[in-house]
Amino acid sequence: MALFGTDGIRGLANSELTAEIALDVSVAAAHILVESSSNKDHQPTAIVGQDSRASGEFLEAAVVAGLTSAGINVYRVGVLPTPAIAHLVAESKCDLGVMISASHNPMPDNGIKLFARGGGKLDDAIEVRIEARMGEDWKRPTGRGVGRAINDDTATERYLKHLMASVETPLKGLKIVVDCANGASSAVAPEAYRLAGAEVIAIFNQPDGWNINDDCGSTHLHQLRSAVLKEGADVGIAHDGDADRCLAIDAAGNEIDGDHILTILARGFKARGKLNKNTVVGTVMSNLGFMHAMKESGIDVVTTPVGDRYVLENMIANNYSLGGEQSGHVIMRDLANTGDGILTALALLQELVRTGKTLQELAATMVRFPQVLINVRDVNKANLSTSSAVSSAVREAENRLGDSGRVLLRASGTEALVRVMVEAASDSLAEEVARSLAEVVKAELG
Repeated sequence: MALFGTDGIRGLANSELTAEIALDVSVAAAHILVESSSNKDHQPTAIVGQDSRASGEFLEAAVVAGLTSAGINVYRVGVLPTPAIAHLVAESKCDLGVMISASHNPMPDNGIKLFARGGGKLDDAIEVRIEARMGEDWKRPTGRGVGRAINDDTATERYLKHLMASVETPLKGLKIVVDCANGASSAVAPEAYRLAGAEVIAIFNQPDGWNINDDCGSTHLHQLRSAVLKEGADVGIAHDGDADRCLAIDAAGNEIDGDHILTILARGFKARGKLNKNTVVGTVMSNLGFMHAMKESGIDVVTTPVGDRYVLENMIANNYSLGGEQSGHVIMRDLANTGDGILTALALLQELVRTGKTLQELAATMVRFPQVLINVRDVNKANLSTSSAVSSAVREAENRLGDSGRVLLRASGTEALVRVMVEAASDSLAEEVARSLAEVVKAELG
């Protein structure tokens, strides 16, 4: 079974993801890093950060130990969002970035995300090479050949400076509530929105090592909805545990997902002449309503597999400026090499100020098709593409839905399950078709 999924390594901390694995991955990554360096006299450097999980403490220690033992100098930046690590790697011209986080997963999980020079996520091929090198015999450096571990106390300030550089239109007059998921954005997100000029009410911004994503954040929007309505706020912003996502709640309590946000930003980019090739990049999970909204706006859409890394790869290959996912990962290539929830929120909030419209008004231009997503657990997801019974059921469902709906089945890249997604003209039809397909998947692959 492959160690790397669609977004690095992820699993139950100290069970599936151990200190030993973290150390071995770090050593293997260091070896490949040193071997691929064009300057053999240069001692490579890495930045290591983490979200607020307690397990991140021992995993960080293992990662730092692995890298320094292999001759890499390490800058420890502590608890910061994943996109902050990507930015700092690029800004500092470091050779590697390591983020210890399981993003939106429950607290007991953790993960390791690796960033290459320039701040982009590692290619699949390099991850395969790293996995193949784990546990190999190697000659250890000694004396001055070992790496050093340095605490970087300037990282937060430098990341905030980067965020503020994106603010062309101050947010004066906006009252927002931000749900930090008791995660990596707990300190930096409220400060960023205040510096941008908004009145900010922060909730779930008191991480204790155990409460990350616990009934809060972008996967539990009811808490933010209640706070927005109670405070009479203009907007609610929700981040996940590592703050590479942004979802929102409008003043009336409506959920604004990544497709809505991408719609608003795409139209704003086009109006300001910043939408390269008049194209936005989505994924196979993008809602049909998003596709229709882009068509009505005269904007082209290209789609990729699920995963912001694939969105970014397509954007780089074709020089597109904007892309993202329904889950709230949004990439603005003029500003960052990865999805950044805080940058996304700042861009969204500036559109409200520029247009003078409410978030509810801007989001209403995309009519979301009813969508049902069922996670089918305890199945052999590896057999999804080869099951004739599942393929036949999908064809029947597609014939039934016609042009007013669609079906997508995919194996999760981060969890042991198959996702069944159905869009249809009505909630009841989407629910009926999705449950029928989920039963077939469970019966055939379980």
